[in-house]
Amino acid sequence: MTNLVPIGRALISVSDKTGLLDLARALAGYGVELISTGGTSGMLRQAGLAVRDVAEVTGFPEMMDGRVKTLHPNVHGGLLALRDDDEHLVAMAAHGIEPIDLLIVNLYPFEETVAKGADHATCIENIDIGGPAMIRAAAKNHRFVTVVTDPADYGTLLDQLKAHDGATTMAFRQKLALTAYSRTAAYDTAVSTWLAGEIKEPTPRYRSFAGKLAQPLRYGENPHQAAAFYTDGSRRPGVATARQWQGKELSYNNINDTDAAFEMVAEFAGGAPACAIIKHANPCGVATAGTLTEAYQRAYQCDQTSAFGGIVALNQVLDGATAEEIVKIFTEVVIAPDATEEAKAIFAAKKNLRLLTTGALPDPKAKGLAFKQVAGGFLVQDRDAGYVSPSDLKVVTKRKPTEAELRDLMFAWTVAKHVKSNAIIYVKDGATVGVGAGQMSRVDSTRIAARKAQDMAEALGLPGPLTKGSVVASDAFFPFADGLITAAEAGATAIIQPGGSMRDDEVIAAADERGLAMVFTGQRHFRH
Repeated sequence: MTNLVPIGRALISVSDKTGLLDLARALAGYGVELISTGGTSGMLRQAGLAVRDVAEVTGFPEMMDGRVKTLHPNVHGGLLALRDDDEHLVAMAAHGIEPIDLLIVNLYPFEETVAKGADHATCIENIDIGGPAMIRAAAKNHRFVTVVTDPADYGTLLDQLKAHDGATTMAFRQKLALTAYSRTAAYDTAVSTWLAGEIKEPTPRYRSFAGKLAQPLRYGENPHQAAAFYTDGSRRPGVATARQWQGKELSYNNINDTDAAFEMVAEFAGGAPACAIIKHANPCGVATAGTLTEAYQRAYQCDQTSAFGGIVALNQVLDGATAEEIVKIFTEVVIAPDATEEAKAIFAAKKNLRLLTTGALPDPKAKGLAFKQVAGGFLVQDRDAGYVSPSDLKVVTKRKPTEAELRDLMFAWTVAKHVKSNAIIYVKDGATVGVGAGQMSRVDSTRIAARKAQDMAEALGLPGPLTKGSVVASDAFFPFADGLITAAEAGATAIIQPGGSMRDDEVIAAADERGLAMVFTGQRHFRH
């Protein structure tokens, strides 16, 4: 198998011209003949470099607004020809095809164009055709051709040429071929995903997802699992877009939990100061208050045991007073839209605490896709952007909730969306006081949340359970009255749930019997 292959001729056609002149000058220094197209050739020529136009190689001018310029046998034959196949060499000689040893191409900025909200016609014009065709041809023939699709690889290419006197190794070409095919796959994924959205097709026949490596991770959920973090280019504010100010590298579990925390607290964008503390992707405390410091303190008081080593998410700029409270216990990650210099200085003394700022909060109502792998395939669904307003609620009991209860019911329902099913959330005065998550039966979640609230009350030296006078949210209907009865026994006075059980009448009767107010949302929030 061919190992070292010298670079004699290079075809360059790039949209992103970052670092191009330095690379082209270096190639010229190795005696490489440069071939280029359109704006790229003009840029190189203006810099004093000798360049052949692709039109000279093909014998055809660029046409149709540049749509047709490299789709020609003289280009693809030069990329695809096997240098050790006599028939290929004869065909090249017969048709005047010259070999192309290096292809440097990056694609029309389709993803960026879509992200800017361009109109349909503009997006269509930014779908590259010739670029992917050349990249795939060069990558297929990587035994002889080096293909570079990302300016980030220019430096390593020059290192190769320096180390091997103007040639590249097979291992290097293979790695670049992998990058090339991954890039065209991601590009096609972006186009197909956009087009599915344009025509409102929820179930296209083929569905693919793509990402760009953000960082290799030390390991996955457990040390024996390899892992990496990829970004999808959507620019949704969160871990993928955040700036990390301090602390060691984020782990797989850190990223997963931080995402859950920030999505939770984003529900309170534009409202009162809010804090969410997350452990193992579930909220162990969520609160709003007059100040961010008080919101953190109230969230922490829901479950101080679970908050240790957790993730803290804030919906407003992290200030010094709140930072002072947070550093009183060990916290893995703090994420917020921004942080004051005072807060950063306070955190600087805690080298293992990671501070992330994002500049913005994600929109909880924005549409998007979520997917989960299963054996033999994957499930795809819309992101849970479900929302209900007070006017959507249906009062089903004799007693209506008071205004204070209604505020807490809406708060509890918001939190329920982010708790793993079966989910039960006790809330009082704008703060969670008990969270039951991920249990196989709803009554068990109700009991666990109440017991944790009782334990916390005892730890705080309070005379009664935190759940006394609280309201309760259930992410799905109560299949039996037992869960509601347990909540009432814990001191809850009002319930919010989707309704829709065969035994709704039985559950409503149990609520009326105990003087509870109950409202139905008509919407559930399963989270598995």
